[in-house]
Amino acid sequence: MKRLTFPLQQRLLVLAVSAVVGAPAFAVDAVESEEASAASLGEALSQSEVTLGLRARAEQVDVDGADSADLTSLKTRLTFQSGTFQGLSTLIEMDDVTHLTDFEGGVADPEGTEVNQALLAYKLGDTTMKYGRQRILLDNQRFVGGVGFRQNEQTYDGFSITNNSLADTTLFLAHIDNVNRIFGEDSPLGDHKNDTYLLNAKYSGIKAGALSAYAYLIDNETAPAFSTDTYGLRFAGKTGRADYALEYATQSSAADNPASYDADYLLAEGGYAFGSITVKMGYELLGSDGSNGQFITPLATLHKFQGWNDKFLGGGSGNIPGGIEDAYATLGTSLAGIKFALNYHQLSSEDPGVSGMDKLGSEYGFVVGGKIGSVDLSLKYSDFTADEFSSDTTKWWLTAQANF
Repeated sequence: MKRLTFPLQQRLLVLAVSAVVGAPAFAVDAVESEEASAASLGEALSQSEVTLGLRARAEQVDVDGADSADLTSLKTRLTFQSGTFQGLSTLIEMDDVTHLTDFEGGVADPEGTEVNQALLAYKLGDTTMKYGRQRILLDNQRFVGGVGFRQNEQTYDGFSITNNSLADTTLFLAHIDNVNRIFGEDSPLGDHKNDTYLLNAKYSGIKAGALSAYAYLIDNETAPAFSTDTYGLRFAGKTGRADYALEYATQSSAADNPASYDADYLLAEGGYAFGSITVKMGYELLGSDGSNGQFITPLATLHKFQGWNDKFLGGGSGNIPGGIEDAYATLGTSLAGIKFALNYHQLSSEDPGVSGMDKLGSEYGFVVGGKIGSVDLSLKYSDFTADEFSSDTTKWWLTAQANF
């Protein structure tokens, strides 16, 4: 199993943020938590919860001109959440992924048993501090996420602080030492040592939506090409039957990144509900700086973006040379408890002079999901048609999930 290690500099982070929010950094006995707190450690343990989650999935991948790949796997998740004693609590979560069929590659669900989360949390008034291995999902996970679709989730070793002292405002600050990636601890790609800072401030006091400002300062010591400084603004909301999102970010290479570049990110999205049917259209740009480099999102939940086929992972960077323009549309509805969604993406190169390509390809996909008793079922399909990038590829997933 993975060993969790954290540097002493996180103590300085605690002190700095505590000064900003006006709360003492270590005052377990001085202030009583606003949440229900057990009278003793024994009572806190008696209030603990243990949950079991099972997720079985069959996945098939067919690439034009290559052998097909398929895998049936089972993820078993055991989670222990303690009660709270004087503001302190703990969470321990174990995941096991077992292959139920022979595996020869082509599916990103490695077999293995890992510590998914293991953390100590302390709540003091409107401030929550977490130390250890934890899940971090920021905004829509375009820049920082957990890749929850895959059987092995991406989690983070480090220290984080969330504060809600200001009205309608959530402040999040974290220092990350290690990223536990989806490839598993037995893979050389499984762990990325980091000296990374994440800052996200969200204000939801605007009737039309929520405004987020963020700074993600990534120093990836294992993969220096992933080291970047990203600053951005995101506004997303809903009015009546309409929903919308606008986002802009700028990024520069940082730390020991061998490249030297500046690139931009842009998102414009709008949707409207026609009765039970919601239609949405959007445009997303991950820009480039000529041949110097391109805007990357190495901590993102990449499967959510640029189509489910995962054609543009870029080795985990989320982009390819020359950048990507994605014009997309989605349609979603539900009937008798069954949800249905259809999407389409048209992908082009932002700088054909660098990529040597103009139209990259197009993709359509659908997902159907429902519940039978306590089991969630879904069927998901993706079909990528290549123009000048990669090869025609179809993928489908059949998933059954239950929690106890």
